[in-house]
Amino acid sequence: MTVAAVILAATETSALADADGTPAVRRIADTARAGGATPVVVSVHDPKGRAAAALATAEVTLVEPSPAAAGSARQIANGIESALWLVGRTDAALVWPARLVWADAETVTTLIAGHGERPDAVLAPAYAGAAGFPMLLPVAALPALRALTPDRMPADLLADLSAAGLEVVFLETGDPGVVHDIATARAALPAYDGPPQPLDELERDWGAAGAGVSDDAPVAGPEVLAAVDRAPRPR
Repeated sequence: MTVAAVILAATETSALADADGTPAVRRIADTARAGGATPVVVSVHDPKGRAAAALATAEVTLVEPSPAAAGSARQIANGIESALWLVGRTDAALVWPARLVWADAETVTTLIAGHGERPDAVLAPAYAGAAGFPMLLPVAALPALRALTPDRMPADLLADLSAAGLEVVFLETGDPGVVHDIATARAALPAYDGPPQPLDELERDWGAAGAGVSDDAPVAGPEVLAAVDRAPRPR
């Protein structure tokens, strides 16, 4: 089971917004990886290479967004298609707007575990009854995404996918970061009220891969995937 993370930044400014001393996309990418998501795709127009610099040493791939006029659903589909091109066995993706910087790695793990139990469902993390992001979409949602009109926004996603016949499941995570975005200071977040361990009870060494990298290791930038690069790969 392979679950990608698709991080969506509308602008360079939103990608690099300060999240408690770390650029937004870097904080999210590290959280996604720590929770078990792979591959991690960051969708942002980055002509000056600033997002790439912020993601140096991170195991992520930068992808060029679809034209803005195509709408949010097309941006999401583009990110999932990129993840599929990178890892053909990807069967779901966490859709993660760059403003949601405070979601926890344990929430990522909980969503991935939930996908194992309900592989065809859309999974929406919730806090105190309110649905948020990152939202897990099975690859089976791609046709419905491609069919949505450009005026549909991420806030409409659950209703749109449900109307398209997909099962929508809400998972109460106890994580305030799924609904409180970067406009809320980290210190001002409500208390985390999640389970004391991932729901599937598997032991995880979050961050262990990063701990094994020397501080003196050469700095490597992220892979950059342009739309023209995505010729079909053999499956």
